[in-house]
Amino acid sequence: MITRIMKITMKNKRTIYAWSFYDWANSAFATTVMAGFFPLFFKQYWANGMLPSESTFWLGMGNASAGLLIALVAPILGAMADQGGLKKRMLLSFVILGVLMTAGLFFASEGQWVIALLLYGFGAIAFSGANVFYDAMLVDVSEHEHLHQVSALGFGLGYIGGGLLFAFNVWMTLHPTALGMADASAAVHWSFVSVAVWWAVFTIPLALWVHDPKDEPRQPLWQAARAGIKQLQGTFKDLRNLRHIGLFLLAYFLYIDGVNTIARMAIDYGLALGFKSSVLITALLMTQFIAFPAAIALGWLGEHWNAKRVLLICIAVYAVVCIWSSTMQDEMDFYWLAAGIGLVMGGVQSLSRSMYARMIPRHQSAEFFGFFNMLGKFSTVLGPALMGVVSVLTGSPRASILAIVVLFSIGGIVLYFVEEEPNKSA
Repeated sequence: MITRIMKITMKNKRTIYAWSFYDWANSAFATTVMAGFFPLFFKQYWANGMLPSESTFWLGMGNASAGLLIALVAPILGAMADQGGLKKRMLLSFVILGVLMTAGLFFASEGQWVIALLLYGFGAIAFSGANVFYDAMLVDVSEHEHLHQVSALGFGLGYIGGGLLFAFNVWMTLHPTALGMADASAAVHWSFVSVAVWWAVFTIPLALWVHDPKDEPRQPLWQAARAGIKQLQGTFKDLRNLRHIGLFLLAYFLYIDGVNTIARMAIDYGLALGFKSSVLITALLMTQFIAFPAAIALGWLGEHWNAKRVLLICIAVYAVVCIWSSTMQDEMDFYWLAAGIGLVMGGVQSLSRSMYARMIPRHQSAEFFGFFNMLGKFSTVLGPALMGVVSVLTGSPRASILAIVVLFSIGGIVLYFVEEEPNKSA
C-alpha cells in the first residue's frame, strides 16, 4: 500500500525501506526510555530516598549535558563524515554505543542513580549522534523528487514501531507475572533490554543494504577530521551567501522549539490540570499511532502540492491546539489534544527534514544536518523558559501554554519568506 502511494522505483525500494526501518529501530529508545520509563523509574527507583527537587535537578542536568555535548560536536562529526565517506560507519558506531548503554540499565540496582544517569546520558548522546548521519543519508537513498515522501515514511515507521514496543512494555509493567517476572520493577528492567534488542535488530537492514555513495571521498579518520574542520570553517563563511538556508534554520529553531516543548511538557501540563497518569499514557500512545498514517499522508501531500505550504498549515494547527488546550476542562479534551498533535507532528518533522535536504549541497549533507540537529538540541530552551516565566507571573498553567503560540507564530512568519530552492548539487 505504501509503495503504491509513494511510487518508489524497484531499484531503490530495498534501500529506502532499509533506511526507513532505522527510524522504527531507534524510536524505541525515544518512546520507552526517554519519554516513558526512565524519568519515572529514575525518581521512584534509582533515586529513591532523594528529595524530589534534587532528583529533578540531576535528571535535568543529565539531559542538558548530553544534549549540549552532541549539539556542539554534531557539525564537526558531520563534516568529518562528509570528508571521509564515514556516514554509515559513524552511525553504526553510535548505535553500538546506544545499544550497550541501554542494555546496561538492566544491571543498575535500586539507589544506583549515578550509574543509571551515566548510562542514560551516553545512550542519549548515541541516539542523537546516530541521527545526524541517519538524516544525512536521506539525500543518498532517495531520488530528489521523492525526498518528502521518503522522509515521511521514516518518521511514520518510527511512530508505529516506537508505539508498538512502548505499548508492549506498558503491558509488561501492568501484568509482570504473565511473563514470569516478579513485579513491575523487574518488568521495567526487562523493558530496557527489549529496547536494546529492538534497536540492534532493526538496524541490521540499514547495515546490510544502505551504503555511502561511491563518489564521496574516502580518507582515514584522522585525515577526515582535519579536512572536516577545514570544511566547517569554509561553510561558516558560505552561510552568509546561503540566505534561504539561514532563514530556514532560524524558522526551524523557533517552531521546532514549540513542537519539542509540547512533547516534553504535555504530561506535566496534564498533571497540573489534575488528569490521571493513565489518561496521559493512553494519550501518548494515541499520538504515536495517529502520527503514523498522518505522516505518510502529509509527505504525499507535500510532494504533490507544496511542502512549505503544508508545513505552514501544520504549524498553524499547532498554534490553534495550544490556544484550545488552554481551555481544556476534562480528560476527553486531553484525548482530542493528543489526536490533534498526532495529525501534524509527523508532518512538521518529516517535511522539515526533507525540505532542508532539498536546499543543502548534497556532498556536505552530513555537515549541514549537523547544524540541523544542533538546532534541534538547542530548541528546548525558549519554550520551557517562556512557560516557566508566564506561569510564575500569572500563577496559571493555562496561561503558560499560550506562550508557545509566540514561537509558532514567529517561526511560521520566517518560514513564509524562505524559498524552497532545489538542491543544485544533488
